[in-house]
Amino acid sequence: MDDEVVQRVFQEGGRDYFQQPSTSSSSSSILQSLPLHVSFDHGYYLLVKSVQELREKKEGLVMVGVGGPSGSGKTSLAEKVASVIGCTVVSMENYRDGFDDGNDLDTIDFDALVRNLEDLMKGKDTLTPVFDFQEKKRVGSKAIKSASSGVVIVDGTYALHSKLRSLLDIRVAVVGGVHFSLLSKVQYDIGDSCSLDYLIDSIFPLFRRHIEPDLHHAQIRINNSFVSSFREPIYKLKCKSESPNGHSAYSFHGNEAQTENFIEMYLRPPSASEEARISDWIKVRQSGIRYYLSLGDQRIVDKNYIIRPKAEFEVGRMTLGGLLALGYTVVVSYKRASTSVSNGNLSMSLETIDTLGQTFMVLRGTNRKAIAEEASRMGINGPWITKSYLELILESKGVPRLNTPPPLSSASLIAGQERLIIAPKPIRVTPSPNLVTRLEDLSQPWTRSPTKSKMEPVLATWRFISSDPPVADSSVISFSHEATTDSSTFRDTMQLAPMPDSYDLDRGLLLSVQAIQALLENKGLPVIVGIGGPSGSGKTSLAHKMANIVGCEVISLESYYKSEQVKDFKYDDFSSLDLSLLSKNIDDIRNCRRTKVPIFDLETCTRSGFKELQVSEDCGVVILEGVYALHPDIRISLDLWIAVVGGVHSHLIARVQRDKSRVGCFMSQNEIMMTVFPMFQQHIEPHLVHAHLKIRNDFDPVLSPESSLFVLKSNKQVAYQDILKILDPAKFCSSVQNFVDIYLRLPGTPANGQLAESDCIRVRICEGRFALLIREPIREGNFIIQPKVDFDISISTVAGLLNLG
Repeated sequence: MDDEVVQRVFQEGGRDYFQQPSTSSSSSSILQSLPLHVSFDHGYYLLVKSVQELREKKEGLVMVGVGGPSGSGKTSLAEKVASVIGCTVVSMENYRDGFDDGNDLDTIDFDALVRNLEDLMKGKDTLTPVFDFQEKKRVGSKAIKSASSGVVIVDGTYALHSKLRSLLDIRVAVVGGVHFSLLSKVQYDIGDSCSLDYLIDSIFPLFRRHIEPDLHHAQIRINNSFVSSFREPIYKLKCKSESPNGHSAYSFHGNEAQTENFIEMYLRPPSASEEARISDWIKVRQSGIRYYLSLGDQRIVDKNYIIRPKAEFEVGRMTLGGLLALGYTVVVSYKRASTSVSNGNLSMSLETIDTLGQTFMVLRGTNRKAIAEEASRMGINGPWITKSYLELILESKGVPRLNTPPPLSSASLIAGQERLIIAPKPIRVTPSPNLVTRLEDLSQPWTRSPTKSKMEPVLATWRFISSDPPVADSSVISFSHEATTDSSTFRDTMQLAPMPDSYDLDRGLLLSVQAIQALLENKGLPVIVGIGGPSGSGKTSLAHKMANIVGCEVISLESYYKSEQVKDFKYDDFSSLDLSLLSKNIDDIRNCRRTKVPIFDLETCTRSGFKELQVSEDCGVVILEGVYALHPDIRISLDLWIAVVGGVHSHLIARVQRDKSRVGCFMSQNEIMMTVFPMFQQHIEPHLVHAHLKIRNDFDPVLSPESSLFVLKSNKQVAYQDILKILDPAKFCSSVQNFVDIYLRLPGTPANGQLAESDCIRVRICEGRFALLIREPIREGNFIIQPKVDFDISISTVAGLLNLG
């Protein structure tokens, strides 16, 4: 399928490879012959393969244009492809010759851009402009060498404009992302009083007239379903700074300080009340002539940390004007002056808020522990502030907060109070029943139809139910974050009510953390979480992302393997677990006693020792993950049950179904499941339906750029000890392992007389364990770009694949 699509990309409109004349319009047959749209991951993979194949078959430079509206993800796509191919990215942002509005077509110097691209195509080096958005002018130029990679990507809103299309070999359109999220949010806020076209013309007035028509000329069209994500959150510690230069003198020596000035404003929807329900507001940040927008108060507060997703995207000034014209009002506006220094991994800022007349010291980074260590090194012990600047301003004005993130504490609840648990929550989490969710059902053009970014009209809220037999009108109870006098009774009699829907990984991650916060607030510590699901579904990855946010321990059920069972390859048998030790550990954790958790050495198939674990005020959460984490004998002792399905597990089933159909044998997914994962339906799946939270992992192990490892391989004979001598032990770790790799292929699979990796499934045997790889590596130059998705399988899965032929 992918090879056929790549060929159509070349045959239907490449610049000069097939010597087809370029025109300013594409024929309808071209659009009909290509897929209507592909996912972001699939589009990334198609683009890399297309560039590689075209580069081999034609002389000269390969020119790629990636266009789409603000916030759709085009820059992210260009950067990911460039990281693999090592090519040059030319951003159209630097070709502005005016600063009236960031998306105004008239501000782009197309003549200069065309000259630069033509120079590169002729094999000449060229100088591209550099635009400074703070100074609102061009400040210099940057040299690009023509022979740097043989590939140039033009990234910008108007990258597919008619003035550029004749220069492009491959044209890529990206729509969706937070661009759709804003449309969905506004559509919900103002109701059905306006058509979607009217909203688009109001918020993105240039889109339908100047951007959308060009996107239909794309050969690869990507529908990006990404919304704000806590997969790689930003952690912040914030405290007051006594003096404007308080902490800067002794932090990050040798790094130059940068000064920036922002105006931040919050817009309240037309339908919102006067009260401070800030999760419904839209935040706009102005930096020079650039405007950045984020939806609501999307953050988590855990202990002293403020945790935010990467949820901001750039818009034009016209978007702000359009929102105001639709009835949004500016509720709060303030200036933030920031002086920051960075060492690459984390930054320290001194931020002065004019409305408050105060200066704050803020440590930011992507690693929670690194921020804590830096604060300790600097001798800063707080007191830490977990309120946002908006909350502090509202507080100073006496405006009540209705639903902002509460700080965590070990206090419990007063029994009988019937108030809503207001944990920090996403703006919307699931599609409402009246909204279309299948792309095939969309009546709107593909360039403007919100899909996964649709937001439900009611906020998802965790509730508690009685674990006793339900009594009429009292089985579901809601609570607030206030203390109780009888926490033990509450803990024993109340449990979380299951969420009625399933969620994607991003929303599931956020809801998981909210559930932990609700449990800590209402039941006190400890909170024990169980994450269950089939092999390769993503439960281990989810557990560690949650632990990174909450700052807690993760215990794998693999630690409880019995040596004799593992030696017989019985990994997925429930009887392979040391349940008596697991029960003792859980009981110790439940009663806040120090306990010893086993350490299992999978290479030697023996228990190699124990590590001590104790629940405390600083770490009141423990996450237990494994295939059988939701087994009735285990989950009865847990507070939160999370089921994860999908991921590599689903892709193996789909891959087997595809291979069988290629040799003329159709099998249902249920038949394949019974053969390849015989334990799943009988012993694992029945337990997942009882989960409080069900997560669908849409991660694509075959296509996703998020799962890549760059590998350099050499057959030069060098002694292992000689290699260790030249490696910095602080940056490199070494290990020696022995593998046996087996490649499985169905007889009769078309292979053009040659055996290709894409036709095979690799099973790796290492120290008695089996791991599976179902993706063909990408080769680029001397590098092999391969996925990090080998996942453990049992011997019964290997046997099932062999039984299928």
